[in-house]
Amino acid sequence: MKKNKLALLLLCCSTPILIFCQNRLSFLNTLAIIKEYHPIVKQASLKIDFSKATLLTYSGAFDPVISNNSSQKTFDGKNYYNYNNTELKVPTWYGIELKAGIENNYGQKLIPETTLGKSSYVGISVPLLKDVLIDKRRLDLAQSKTLVTISESEKKLIVNDLFLDGATSYWLWVYAYQKQKLYQEVRLNAEKRVEFVKQSYFSGEKAAIDTIEAELQLQNILNLQSQAFANWIEEQSNLSNFLWDQNNSPYLINETTLPDSSWMSESIENIKIPDLLELIEVANVTHPKLKMLSLKQDFLSIEKKYKTQNLLPNLRVNYNFLNTDYQFDNPINAGLYTNNYKAGVSFSFPLFLRQARGELKQTNIKIDQQRLDIDLTKLEIENKIKKYYAELVTVRNQNIVIKESLLSAKKLFDIELDRYQLGESSLFLVNSRELKWIETVLKSYELKTKFHKTLLALNWAKGSVL
Repeated sequence: MKKNKLALLLLCCSTPILIFCQNRLSFLNTLAIIKEYHPIVKQASLKIDFSKATLLTYSGAFDPVISNNSSQKTFDGKNYYNYNNTELKVPTWYGIELKAGIENNYGQKLIPETTLGKSSYVGISVPLLKDVLIDKRRLDLAQSKTLVTISESEKKLIVNDLFLDGATSYWLWVYAYQKQKLYQEVRLNAEKRVEFVKQSYFSGEKAAIDTIEAELQLQNILNLQSQAFANWIEEQSNLSNFLWDQNNSPYLINETTLPDSSWMSESIENIKIPDLLELIEVANVTHPKLKMLSLKQDFLSIEKKYKTQNLLPNLRVNYNFLNTDYQFDNPINAGLYTNNYKAGVSFSFPLFLRQARGELKQTNIKIDQQRLDIDLTKLEIENKIKKYYAELVTVRNQNIVIKESLLSAKKLFDIELDRYQLGESSLFLVNSRELKWIETVLKSYELKTKFHKTLLALNWAKGSVL
């Protein structure tokens, strides 16, 4: 069943404009158009694209960098210096940096520690305490990856909320259409009854007051039909707010666009209501809001790991293997540890660590707040599911009762109409029976559309309308 719905939805997404050409709009068609063209959905997609662009930006911190530094000075006919250094630096994941370069330095007044002439080097810089497990580059990259997933869950949440609003508007439009359609049919019957009563009056079979009674009933029905039509137009406009086309233009549906009427023959009793405990379990795992909150907690956990690293001293060792000219000899033969090298150690450590301790404490507080937010959200989602589940069961039971009431109301109306035509009843009773039957029919329409709206809201509370 789910596969069939999905296939239908995909078909609708591929040919949304045909829906209007055929002058029929179904529930799945409505959701397909909303998902494909609504500006809010497109904005949510742009947020995902933006977060992916941010991820690409922070990935650039691990790009190899090639650079060249050149400077020279000539004054009063003297070549003071000419420095030329071309270097390739390759950052790696664990904070280790690799580099290689060539130098060409000459002049009469070079800095004493500068190597004269052509030389080359291969070097490495390694953190030993701080920045070993995570550094700022890895923090930004890991958090930007999490933000991509957060934006995807956020889009699901936005689409889910938009589906609820749009589909609710759809069922209100369906009910308004059925209501005004019913009054159209009733009006035709009332007009025929007026003609029948007038002919009966002229033939002396009915009293003059019956013609007034029949006209009054017709006027009452015309008034109700007018109100129902106005309500249909209003709901039609409300539904149009959710419908857009491929040109990013709003699509205004009109009286020629009608709802799919197949739901009228559908028996609510045959629609399976999902198990309550299963709904809650699924919501705890798949609800996009819970996923968002969990991902934000992961985001903060990465930050905590980085802030914990800031409590460690900054200790980094650097080593460059040097060589004359631009060709590299065997490092062992060239004196890797005893000759032709440049090495150093850098160390720093704040004595009180107040900044690092304060930032770590702030992050821990944020994690605690996020954990409480997750627990609260789970409870809210569970209560919403229970609320809509109880309402759905109630509406289905009411629908079973109203079906029996509808049969009884129609039977009483038909009997009263037959009795009146035989002269055994009054038109007042016929009109009363008819109004009661109309009220029962509208109640059955209302309950049926309410059932679909409540089923929709139950799935929305679970985290997915479809």
